[in-house]
Amino acid sequence: MMIQALIVDDEPLHIQGLVRHVGWERLGYAPPLTAESGEEALELLGDMDVDVLITDVSMPGMTGIELLAKCRADYPKLQSLHTLMISGFDEFEFVQEAIHLGAKAYVLKPIRTEEIEEKLAAFRAAIEKREQIERETRALQDKLTGSLDVLQDRFVNDLIEGRSEDAELMDSWRRLLDLPGEVRHLRLFLFAYDRQERGAPADARRRILLADGLWKAVKIGLSGWEGTYVGKTGASETAVVHLNAKPLDRAGMEKQLQFMQEIIREQYDASVTIGVSRDGDGWEDVPPLYKEAKHMLAKARLGGGGRILYFDRAEAEEYREYLLKEEEVPEMIRLLERGEDDQARVMFDLAFERLLAREPVSFSYVQAFGMGIISELAKIGSGKEDGADNANILVWQRLIDCTGAGEVREAVLDYMARFSRSIKREDAAPQHNLIRRIADYIAAHLQDAMTVKQLAEQFHLNASYLSVLFKKETGRTISDYVQDARMTRAKELLRDPNVKIYEVAAQVGFQTAAYFTYLFKKGRGPDAPGISRLCQIIEQKVIAC
Repeated sequence: MMIQALIVDDEPLHIQGLVRHVGWERLGYAPPLTAESGEEALELLGDMDVDVLITDVSMPGMTGIELLAKCRADYPKLQSLHTLMISGFDEFEFVQEAIHLGAKAYVLKPIRTEEIEEKLAAFRAAIEKREQIERETRALQDKLTGSLDVLQDRFVNDLIEGRSEDAELMDSWRRLLDLPGEVRHLRLFLFAYDRQERGAPADARRRILLADGLWKAVKIGLSGWEGTYVGKTGASETAVVHLNAKPLDRAGMEKQLQFMQEIIREQYDASVTIGVSRDGDGWEDVPPLYKEAKHMLAKARLGGGGRILYFDRAEAEEYREYLLKEEEVPEMIRLLERGEDDQARVMFDLAFERLLAREPVSFSYVQAFGMGIISELAKIGSGKEDGADNANILVWQRLIDCTGAGEVREAVLDYMARFSRSIKREDAAPQHNLIRRIADYIAAHLQDAMTVKQLAEQFHLNASYLSVLFKKETGRTISDYVQDARMTRAKELLRDPNVKIYEVAAQVGFQTAAYFTYLFKKGRGPDAPGISRLCQIIEQKVIAC
């Protein structure tokens, strides 16, 4: 199949130069279509099947940036369009904006033919890969695509579930999959869908399609690398175990990750976050690598999805604290809330004994351990009883004055007993006032980039607790609330005829005017009451800029 390109430039000589000097047929392209304005290009894009768009940034009327933004906003079939931007040195900031909108590449003037051909060849490779995945997607009706795939799926799940300790089972897997005799090192890649659209109806067929689609995309995208084993680990997850990888293979696989995210986004309108584990030394390392990657992905989603994450030393430190802060302490709190104080005490004693069993362990670390538990309890219990702040100060001082691990243990247990009493008291008013103060803070900082973690730190709260409390109080997640607040403020600003579109975008926290325009029209479309006129104002302001 020949690939179809469209060249857009207001200078006919520039168009003819590209038509004549680029080896279109040699690169697998049909003779290119041409247009001398953004408006003419949109007509062609609406009528013809175009795979690659080559456009100048600076054109009268509709610029290349505006053309690309309109393609993304108004033409669903052009979401997979590969775009090459052409610009001068003094237009580089506009190129950055184009890349933000989805442009795949750019070249600077004066244009070199070999550079254009290099970009076109890369586009062709990506398009062919996408078509291969699309062909596989259309074949999802086949329940079994081969016995090897089924074996790999079960093998990966056995590893994650810790069954590598069964010597007889592992011997059978070695024979079935011809596994290497020695595992020098391994890594685990975890691909997981981010949350689906709000309000989307539950659909078993779509869940199956998404699960199979992710698995197939990963299988095809990572095909060709020796020592890779792919398995579905859930309805929205696929894991890959990569054995004894050479440095070039490691780099090559990592380059494919973003490509696979784009394929899933285009095929299923779904966002995927990818976690890359630390190195492991043997089969027994797979379960902890999987748990660490799961933790890393869950934490990342609080700040938005669609990312590629690597488990480094800082992540390892956070994960060690995670088991206490995000699993054991919340479980202790749940036990205390249910009145099961004895079980909460047993759980704490087990965690404390595990700490003391480490070799070596310093007393200062034991103190820090106790302070960490009390800090998390204090964040959640803050404001539940009169004099809580004074009591917290006293317990801090008590911990500082401790001279032995036994004293630290007793101080924490005493605080847990007080916490048990206070946590059960119903006091909805302070929570309501807290959320109101947080909402006021968001309204005053719309121009800033805010994450849930930063917001929690601002109000001295646990990030997970803040997310749950905010959703319970407002009925919306923090990210949805921030987006709605930004759009509401934008509508107010846009009614001023003197304000510029880029000024509105900056004041409500968007980096580029084009991206703000695109989101405004998409999320608050012209069919909404009172918005049609605002959309016309936006278009007039963009043209004026």
